[in-house]
Amino acid sequence: MKNKNGTLLVENIIFIVLNLLFLTILIIFIFTKVGGAAVLEEKYAKQIALIIDSAKPGMEIHLNMEDAIKKASDEKWEGKIVSVDGNIVTVRLREKGGYSYSFFNDVDAGSPYLDTTNNKEYVFIVDEKK
Repeated sequence: MKNKNGTLLVENIIFIVLNLLFLTILIIFIFTKVGGAAVLEEKYAKQIALIIDSAKPGMEIHLNMEDAIKKASDEKWEGKIVSVDGNIVTVRLREKGGYSYSFFNDVDAGSPYLDTTNNKEYVFIVDEKK
């Protein structure tokens, strides 16, 4: 008869090492995505769409986007961060990426612009749909 105790121990050690390796990779992946540009793009696109949904024509909305502007500069993105096309809000903080979200309010959000007085706020002017 063969002694299988040695192979059982090796198999268990390999199984445990592979599980620890998988969990380590998973945790590293989660930590890199938590503060990433993709999460901020989604957050701000949804937030802006919800604000526009609750806005009335004639309102001027100032939204502090300091962390998004900093993340875009870290990603070396020089383009437009926020754009509104019809009823779709798009936030881009990097060259390859962006997140779009739509709003239902029947208003024209115009073209948002960066406030030049402090360079931290985006300004949205809500008008009636033409």
